Amino acid sequence: MQKTVEKFSVLYLQILMGNGECDEKDMPYLSKRQIQEIYFFMVLARKLDERMLNLQRQGRIGTFAPSKGQEASSVGSAYALEPKDWIIPSFREIGGLLVRGMPIDQYLLYYAGDERGSNLPKGINIFPTSIPVGTQPAHAVGFAIAARMKKENLVVITYFGDGGTSEGDFHEAMNFAGIFFAPVVFICQNNQYAISVPRSKQTRASTIAQKAISYGFPGIQVDGNDVFAVYKATLDAVKRARDGNGPTFIECVTYRLGDHTTADDASKYRQQKEVDEWSKKDPILRLRKYLENMKMWSAKEEDALLKDIAEKIESAVKSMENKEPPCVDDMFKFMYEKMPWYLQEQLSSLKERTSEGE
Repeated sequence: MQKTVEKFSVLYLQILMGNGECDEKDMPYLSKRQIQEIYFFMVLARKLDERMLNLQRQGRIGTFAPSKGQEASSVGSAYALEPKDWIIPSFREIGGLLVRGMPIDQYLLYYAGDERGSNLPKGINIFPTSIPVGTQPAHAVGFAIAARMKKENLVVITYFGDGGTSEGDFHEAMNFAGIFFAPVVFICQNNQYAISVPRSKQTRASTIAQKAISYGFPGIQVDGNDVFAVYKATLDAVKRARDGNGPTFIECVTYRLGDHTTADDASKYRQQKEVDEWSKKDPILRLRKYLENMKMWSAKEEDALLKDIAEKIESAVKSMENKEPPCVDDMFKFMYEKMPWYLQEQLSSLKERTSEGE
């Protein structure tokens, strides 16, 4: 005998169309000021990304991962959080980090090779950047479960790319989250490439969102270049988690317009025609069209915004480059609460060799 024991489906959400028109039926409530603020953070993320590319080419910061084209996914999701909530990022969430209060000069400091950039002011609930692919979802689940045990009604968002879903850590995190009803929102920024490996070679699944079904919680696919869709899906997921109903998986279908990192050359593995087609879906251009259609924005306001952002970024660059050099001792002092004997030996050896070379 054969019978169907279960059926599943994956919803797709799009609210803001490419021409700036909006599906009012699904539109979440956002005031004019909030929509303009979202636009500010998206443009700030784009301009900071462009400035960092220049700084890297000049040798003033190290390798970094551009986020151009993915601003709606990071800004829209982070905007749905409350101040007490936490973000556990990977390495392409600058927009969301800015929303949560990340100081620009500290973000730059980290990419200049100074770990003091990860030491954020109290109240900015962001974990340090995670460079290893796919490891941070497990940290998010553990943190979320611990917070619930302490009766802290907070939600944790963790980000990763489509390539991260091929890692074992990702699946372990999803399984634990489902079993323990962890208040976590998993956000996959599906930008179509894991370095040079296209989405089609990452998985045979028709959507990445459907992977959540295997672990007993909802998965939804959204237009990742539609900031309103990302915001609404995340808002719903955050409420679900805060109400004790467990995790949600959100697949943001977006595109990395730039290289994987400043050490990559994307022209080696993808066609310019493809990039040009995705450029037409630019999330910032789409939101600006909406603002203009709704008489919420003007060329004068655009000029003022760009000037303000340029000043903020240049001030942050100067602040970063004028900081005192870091102390080498910090590598040893802050590894453990109390420095073990073998690190004490290493520190003493380093100091001896440093003094001999003077």
